Amino acid sequence: MSGWQPSGYTTVRPLGAGASGSVVLATHDETGAPVAIKYLTRELGDDTSFRNAFRQEARLLGEINDPHVCRLYEYVESAAGAAIVMELVNGVSLRQMLRAHGATTPESALCVLKGSLSGLAAAHARGVVHRDYKPENVLVTGEGQSKLADFGIAVPVGLGAETLVSGTPRYMAPEQWTGAPATPACDIYAATATFFECLTGKPPYDGPNLFALHEQHANAPIPTDPAPPPVHDLLRHGMAKQPTDRPQHAHAFLHILEQVAGAAYGPDWENRGLRDLARRAALLAALWPFPDGTGGATSLATTALGAATQRLGPARRGRKRIALASSAIVAALLLGGVGYHYAAATEHAALAGGKASPATVDPPATGPSGANSPGATAAASASTPAASTPAGTVTQGATNGPTQPADPGTTPGKSPSPSTSGKPTVKPTTPAPSPSASVSTSPAPPPDTTAPTVGTVSTSRTLIEADGCRYGYRTSTISATVTDNKSGPAALKVSFRYALGGTTSTVAMSSAGQGVFQGTIGPLPMPETETRIPISVVAVDAAGNSGKSASPAYVTLQNYCTPG
Repeated sequence: MSGWQPSGYTTVRPLGAGASGSVVLATHDETGAPVAIKYLTRELGDDTSFRNAFRQEARLLGEINDPHVCRLYEYVESAAGAAIVMELVNGVSLRQMLRAHGATTPESALCVLKGSLSGLAAAHARGVVHRDYKPENVLVTGEGQSKLADFGIAVPVGLGAETLVSGTPRYMAPEQWTGAPATPACDIYAATATFFECLTGKPPYDGPNLFALHEQHANAPIPTDPAPPPVHDLLRHGMAKQPTDRPQHAHAFLHILEQVAGAAYGPDWENRGLRDLARRAALLAALWPFPDGTGGATSLATTALGAATQRLGPARRGRKRIALASSAIVAALLLGGVGYHYAAATEHAALAGGKASPATVDPPATGPSGANSPGATAAASASTPAASTPAGTVTQGATNGPTQPADPGTTPGKSPSPSTSGKPTVKPTTPAPSPSASVSTSPAPPPDTTAPTVGTVSTSRTLIEADGCRYGYRTSTISATVTDNKSGPAALKVSFRYALGGTTSTVAMSSAGQGVFQGTIGPLPMPETETRIPISVVAVDAAGNSGKSASPAYVTLQNYCTPG
């Protein structure tokens, strides 16, 4: 930023540049410890709301001291610019590892999930919800340890957070799509979705656009195949559609993980997993900030306050605040009355039909955006403040910031690509294109944030026989009353779900009048033993709000046929 840099540090070399600024490798003059410094673009640095929000957030983030969290050391601002000083991790991002080597071993995937849950637990204890957990934001060191990065240097959420969605669509919990406030359960969902990708090499849901992804996360069966059977229950727990059905905090999920891993893979599972992760990271050592493995260990950098420069490190005072939404370049989409803010980059351009075009309604899912990911050549991410999207207007932020290297990322820790200059560059944020049309010329109505109400679920028969039986009843009608404050029956999407043989199935229900919806279960295959099947009903209104029956109904499937 015009040659300005925080005092007490010496720049070594650039690590990349992106929409929100440039990232450099530097050393702390007093200790010689390497750090990553992200210089914010003047658009962000001059934004008073951003500075105020991040200044308060930095105090909380600086207090998180956990081996599985990449630390924020200082937020430094002056009249000449603003910068963030972060821990430098010598390793690669999980995204790069998956891209280069594909699916991991079950033990390695469990190690990544365990490290992530440990880091998330430390953040949640400080009142910080990550909100954008994904493979780009997990860093793997040369020892196989995983660190969680990028806790939010993009948009201040501020007031009205309940009407904005921040995150990466392929990993967002169902309730995040409705604009519900972020909770630890959102992070647990995203961490489990990334766990599935480690196991299988692909994300759990891969719809071609935002609307398809929303439907999959809200209503599609929780995927378990082709993951190994011993971890299926972990996937079902961590990716439960309702946040109340997931483990209520990361420590509880860690306890379940330890039990499952030990029973399925033996007492030495973690050592095997760490060795495999270390081996995979070593194969990508050329991408590390210090390929010879000599750097990256960083002690806390402390610098005295100056009269003209304000430095906020890990101040020992904290107020509970929701974490700033972390993202790459932000796209805004008005869908069902809720403003959606998503990270957008070139990593998964398939969401936009293979093109990262500002004109498309379906923005691509994000690429790397970790704030100091050593496995990325491009730099730090940015996003547009929520207040910049006018009500009633469909807008989309630019899907590409300044020119980036072929392997985009957002964080320091990786050798720069050949296209990176020898000096740290600061590239301005590309403004979002002007909207081509308004949805409405009148003020937008208040968003619908109330979920449908689902009444008691009933069944026409509680005992059915299997397909192929000639004389018994093989089907049962499922009924439930569904009401909504704004959406009529025709606008509601109602379905019931049941689990049988380790597989969860979803069946659409249709309106039978008077607010009653009905669907049919059966015929079903013959089970090995008599099976009691739980059935729950889920309703989604026109705004995407999802409601679920308070308790399930049950149908028993017999393992024999009524004799003729």
